This record gives sequence, C-alpha cells and structure tokens, in this order.
Amino acid sequence: MSVIASGTRCALIVAVLVAASACSKPAGDAGKATQDQATQVAFARDLELWRGQRVANLTKPDGWTSVVGLHWIDPGPHYFGASAGNGIQLSVGPPHLGMIDLNNGRLRFVPEKGLALTLDGQPLQGAAELRADDSPTGPSVIGFDEGKGLVTVIKRGDRYALRVKHADAPSRTGFQGLTYWPASTDWKVQAHFVAHPAGKTLPIASIIGTTDEVPNPGAFEFERDGKQYRIEALDEGDDTLFLVFADRTSGHGSYPAGRFLDAPKPGVEARVVLDFNQAYNPPCAFTAFATCPLPPPENRLDLAINAGEKTYAHATP
Repeated sequence: MSVIASGTRCALIVAVLVAASACSKPAGDAGKATQDQATQVAFARDLELWRGQRVANLTKPDGWTSVVGLHWIDPGPHYFGASAGNGIQLSVGPPHLGMIDLNNGRLRFVPEKGLALTLDGQPLQGAAELRADDSPTGPSVIGFDEGKGLVTVIKRGDRYALRVKHADAPSRTGFQGLTYWPASTDWKVQAHFVAHPAGKTLPIASIIGTTDEVPNPGAFEFERDGKQYRIEALDEGDDTLFLVFADRTSGHGSYPAGRFLDAPKPGVEARVVLDFNQAYNPPCAFTAFATCPLPPPENRLDLAINAGEKTYAHATP
C-alpha cells in the first residue's frame, strides 16, 4: 500500500473513532467533539502530505537514494571515471569522464574528448572551473548518461570530494519505503525557545570525523511526563531551525546515529510546537556516501520519542 493511500485510510479511521466518541458524549459536549474531530482529521491529513513529500524528495532522480559514491580529492590532477585505470574510480558512468585538478582550493575540470556531458544543465564544450557546495550559488553539476548521472564537488572541513548520483542506483530503484511509529497529536509538544547571545555557535561533529562550528541561536525547552527536556537548535540559513537529536529509541527502533527535526523559528512569544511525528532519518540511513552531522552531547535525550520515522529497512543483498 502506498504512503498516501495508507495515510488516507489513517485519516478516515481517526475521523470515525472521533465521531464515535462524540456520539457517546452528552449533548453539551457535541461542539467540543466536533472541534476535536476536525483537529484530528486535519492532523492526519497534514502529516500524510508531509510524509508523501518526504518520500518524493528521497526518491527523486537526484535525491538521497540516488547517491552512489563519495570520492575524496587530493591536491593535484586526477583522472576519474568507471575504468580501473583512473586515479578516482567511479562505480557508474563512462570509463573516462575527464580530469579534475585541485590547486589551492580551485577546481578545474577537463572533460574527456568526444563525451557528451553537461555543466549546470548546458552542454559542456571544454575545460571549466567548478564550484563546490560551499559556494553561495551552490555546486557545479556535471551531467552524464543523458542526465541520469550527476557529479558535484562537496567541501567538508578543508577537504574536497566528488559526490556521484545516478537515477538508476539500486538504492533508489529498490527503495523499501518508510515505516513510522503510530501518529499521535500527543507528540506535538509545546516548547519554549530560550535565546542564546548573538553569534553563539555549537561544535557539530559529523559521521566522517569533521567538526564544524554551527550557528546556535538558542534551545527549545519542553516538558514530558513531568520532566524537563532541552534541545539545542541550529541555524543553517533556512526558514526553519534544525534539530539533530538522539533519544532512547536510537538503535532501538530508530536510526542509531540519531534523527533530524525541522522546527519553526520562534516569534515574539518564543512559543513553538515541536512535532516529533515529523522526526526523520538523516541521509546516512539511506546511503553510505553521505556526511551527516551527529547529535551533540546536549541533544542526547533521556527520553524515548516513539514518534516519527523508524530505522530504514534496506533491501536484502
């Protein structure tokens, strides 16, 4: 059953249960029951829309399930392609894609002669300078295999790497779908935002061993079962704040290295809702070629968050 179909059934079940509950209440509670029903139906609908978009993003031709390689680039020139004779051997694509030269932070690409490639969606005619993903305009994108294959350069710390994607990646074509804990409005938690002094950062380690100082504008505090909890928030320049956390389900139902959650930026009242039903797995849950951030010690919660995505079930080899 598809995610959307399952979600539609879930919404209908919620509506029926709430309606049945309303029938058993005194007439004076009918208005509240109707309001509760509308709230539950809207919650189920919105969550399934979010889940559907989540799957669409993961499985689009250049989504995280299409990543098939991560190749670190040493200074100097290197030939790369699928042939074993290259200094950097890719798992897919033409035998020889060309040469990449890393010199004092500048990246120059010389394509293989006679090969039909694109750069940022346009036919590539000759040598070109490449942008890495730390560029304000994003990384340059080399296309091969009629656009099914993509190569970009990422920068992590002071190192550069080739990230390779392909629309025909087995991890994409054999995507297993996502599983979740039962959805519940009980996991839409009221939180208070406590601001930090301007300019504060938090060291965030990654799965590849690098550490970055990430803007840390504040923390969310919330109560659960009579206990207080706190999650430090990161600001990566998006419209929302970014939470990287681990909890008592990490490695026991959810992804061992933690999960992510996007949170609304607080308004004047500093009150927000953290919807843990929308907690999601990092890219590393779907590919071995990602460079995911890890939860800082401050965000390792002594709490079982039985909500959101469970561990991804990879296809059996």
